Amino acid sequence: MNNQQPAEELKRSLGFWSAISIVVGTIIGSGIFFKQGSVLDSAGTSTLAIAAWVFGGIITLTGGLTVAEIGAQMPYTGGLYVYIENIYGRILGFLAGWMQVIVYGPAIIASVAGFMSILMANFFGLGTQWRIPLAVITVLAIGIMNLFENKVGAIFAIITTVGKMVPIAAIIIFGLFWGHQDAFGQTVTEIHRASGGFGVAVLATLFGYDGWILIANLGGEMRNPQKLLPRAIILGITAVLIIYTLITVGILKFLPVNLIHRLGENTTAYLATKAFGAIGGKLLSAGIIISMMGTLNGKMITFPRIVYAMAKRGDLPFSRLLAYVTPKGKSPVVATIFIIILATIMMFFFDPDHLSDLCVFTVYCFYLLAFFGIFILRRRNTPEERPFSTPLYPLIPIIAIAGGIFVLVSEILNDPAGVILFIGIVVVGLPILYFVKRLDAKRL
Repeated sequence: MNNQQPAEELKRSLGFWSAISIVVGTIIGSGIFFKQGSVLDSAGTSTLAIAAWVFGGIITLTGGLTVAEIGAQMPYTGGLYVYIENIYGRILGFLAGWMQVIVYGPAIIASVAGFMSILMANFFGLGTQWRIPLAVITVLAIGIMNLFENKVGAIFAIITTVGKMVPIAAIIIFGLFWGHQDAFGQTVTEIHRASGGFGVAVLATLFGYDGWILIANLGGEMRNPQKLLPRAIILGITAVLIIYTLITVGILKFLPVNLIHRLGENTTAYLATKAFGAIGGKLLSAGIIISMMGTLNGKMITFPRIVYAMAKRGDLPFSRLLAYVTPKGKSPVVATIFIIILATIMMFFFDPDHLSDLCVFTVYCFYLLAFFGIFILRRRNTPEERPFSTPLYPLIPIIAIAGGIFVLVSEILNDPAGVILFIGIVVVGLPILYFVKRLDAKRL
């Protein structure tokens, strides 16, 4: 076994509640609030829309159970990057890290910030021209907060995770008990056919579920990560699956599908005002904005750790600079600034809805490799080297693999041009690695 272990300079200060808050807080953000319209349009009926959220949750949970076994055996900073390299070797490991650093991380941050800016513009009564400036300001503010010790971001994660439960509970309770629409069986009549089909609907939900694996990037900063990491992933995903299903049913019981279709990204804002009045709607919208800030915070905590892990290995240009951590707080400040810059650039060039689908596709290419990797590790390692075992093995990993293939095929058929673009950006990493290693060899 390669046993790729980046040198650990980061503090092991994260406990159970911090880890759970980061998982739930990172997952529950913009997706569940802004993807209701696109999921419904693709599914075509309310029943299939609910099924898409459930199916997306099952795919995510099986993936989480699979990766939990892998992560318990490699509790180091770097997450997916570390797993892929230890299982498959240097090249694929580098591409997994490069994908997260250059494509997936900045794209997911830009997408969440883009969705959040829509709600913020509505909240403050500003025009659409303010969306990008609001998104940039928010990313900068949260990024600056994460330049301090990791406890600061972890405390913010706990606060925002608790805070986001208020709008979630309000939507669920009001929809389930005061909604008069038939949540099952309604068909979107204003479009002649479903835009993309059930597969694309599931793909859209996976953006809402995405972020569960990011806690693995903090393995080197957890106390007792062999036990804590699997528990955080499994309990966090299970909680989110239940919450998402209830939110979707609540919304569909309160609003007819044709209205959700017309409202699109503004569905949640409309529901808040309709259900709770102007002032109540504002308060609920504020709660959702706080929820999304928590999501951004979780991503801003985790992605710079991948940059740090790669830089410690000398895999990136300017690695010595990117691997810098503050002497006292041990925070990867330059890596955090690097992620902020890339995310800001993407905000100006990509629509958040399109960006979200493409980044899910890109990361699932490597999730699939990780899912297959559990079979390799089972042959390679003894049971004593496995602190956590995936239940119902091999059924759970097989379901995760089938779900991953389903995601990839759906997006390739739906947006081949975007898929080619993002794959191209990932593959460009190979000559970058060659160039960096050649420079290192010359210095020696």
